[in-house]
Amino acid sequence: MLTANRSNIGRVRQVNEDESWVGQLDNGVTLAIVADGMGGHQAGDVASSLAVSSFRQALEKNAGKSNLSVEECRMMIRQAISEANEAIYALASKNESYHNMGTTIVAALIHDAHAVIGHVGDSRAYKVAGGGMELLTADHSLVNELVKSGQLSLEEALHHPRRNVLTRAIGTDSQVSIDVQTMEWSSGDVLLLCSDGLTNMVSEEQMLTTVSSGEMDLEAKADHLIQLALEAGGDDNVTLVLLQEASAAMREERSL
Repeated sequence: MLTANRSNIGRVRQVNEDESWVGQLDNGVTLAIVADGMGGHQAGDVASSLAVSSFRQALEKNAGKSNLSVEECRMMIRQAISEANEAIYALASKNESYHNMGTTIVAALIHDAHAVIGHVGDSRAYKVAGGGMELLTADHSLVNELVKSGQLSLEEALHHPRRNVLTRAIGTDSQVSIDVQTMEWSSGDVLLLCSDGLTNMVSEEQMLTTVSSGEMDLEAKADHLIQLALEAGGDDNVTLVLLQEASAAMREERSL
């Protein structure tokens, strides 16, 4: 599995409240997560950091288990996100400085020919394959609810003053509803996980053009996406993870 993991504070914010991680368990399962924190002074970065560490710990319990079924993978990612929610909520309940802190999560578990995506909030997952790009997640946000109900157009949603208001987040309540889905995964497919610091600044057309480019490797593509967000203003922290199943030709090239 080829991976690239990038995070940038942006041009406006004083603290990077995003956190991300990508890794592989001993049983060959590839994991990735992006979390975009929110809350008072320093609470957002605490929430996102705790979300990622809790997620990792939960899934590493299954590091030695092989021959996982798709349903087991779905249960694993749901449980890992649930444990992250519990950890953040518990800390926020004990410490007044962290009251109401929370974070988004978008995470992926890739095993054999399947990828399982879990998410809460407005961080997103995209699949790039066959020359096209598919948005896999639906934002848990106020503006997305207004779009779905026909009260806002997609264009109006892009510039709505309350576009950052979430309807669902990790850590703000003792329990949270987690969206989990499964998709087929094959050689050459690319998965993009990202915070809204990318999607609010860079169009899907620009993202597709970059990720589909045959002139850049995965690391360069990640760097270019960050640069596009900064050039567009860099109003927020920008974080992304790219994952690509290497083809036989790519694996041979990397081994030379």
